[in-house]
Amino acid sequence: MLAISKRGFHEGLSLAWTLGKIVFPITVAVTILQYTPIFPWLIDFVAPLMGLIGLPGEAAMPLVLGNALNLYAAIGAIVSFEFTVKEVFIMAMMLSFSHNLFIESALASRVGVSWWLISGIRIALALISAITINLVWQGGSDMAQYGLISSPAVELETWSAIILYGVKTATIAVIQLSLIILPLMIAMQFFRELGWMSAMSNLLAPFTRFLGMKENTSFTMVTGLTIGLAFGAGVMIQAVEEDGVTKKDMMLALIFLVTCHAVIEDTVVFIPLGIPVWPLLLIRFTLAVLLTLLVSFGFKLVEKRRRNIQYEH
Repeated sequence: MLAISKRGFHEGLSLAWTLGKIVFPITVAVTILQYTPIFPWLIDFVAPLMGLIGLPGEAAMPLVLGNALNLYAAIGAIVSFEFTVKEVFIMAMMLSFSHNLFIESALASRVGVSWWLISGIRIALALISAITINLVWQGGSDMAQYGLISSPAVELETWSAIILYGVKTATIAVIQLSLIILPLMIAMQFFRELGWMSAMSNLLAPFTRFLGMKENTSFTMVTGLTIGLAFGAGVMIQAVEEDGVTKKDMMLALIFLVTCHAVIEDTVVFIPLGIPVWPLLLIRFTLAVLLTLLVSFGFKLVEKRRRNIQYEH
């Protein structure tokens, strides 16, 4: 047992270092960006586009913050303004798909899938869902009731204070990542060496096969669905290296998870905003299944055509 724990801990340290080299510089850069003239310029640039998806100009602030940072930064911005239930629901739907865009997409791209493809899928889903909700849902005109949440603000006046705050934020992010990755990798080592991984794969085999993937992607799917894309990326990287997960299966798993990940946290976090959260979860899961099936069908067509060409030759 101790030997298994040591091997898992070693794997976790190596993985935490790999992910930390991505998380740290991006977090520092984005955190500092908030305090530069570029950030308000970016919000002013995006604001006129808000009307196309049924949102007022003020919605640019939470959307930019959510995509650049995380859901909590976006929620802090949302409660600073008065929005209707429909407007908050549209923002929640968009942010469910495309929050923390730089870090999560960069981490996920470590498995060999293009950063631009991952980001493009997330942004496209966010825009399509917003436009659809705006056109289809005629209700939600009441003002949203935010409950007992507040918007904490950090006032920094000097560049040294801003840079120090960015480094501090990035350091905390890496520590949090490591504290999750280390026990996760130890647990994964036990799952492998004690045969539990096979049992889990067999349990989820019907669902993974339905989506066009082999059974050895099951642990990756469970991890991404429960603890999120950023943390699940560690399992994805190790799965590619050690579990023999093919690039095709990993791409399918990644497409599913960029659409629907951290389903508990990313759903519950919106409850205090006074919006219906069950439709939020249902839409994400349904789109994830449909999109993954569509891409899987495309892979099958390509493979079939390739076999036919080889047969003709």
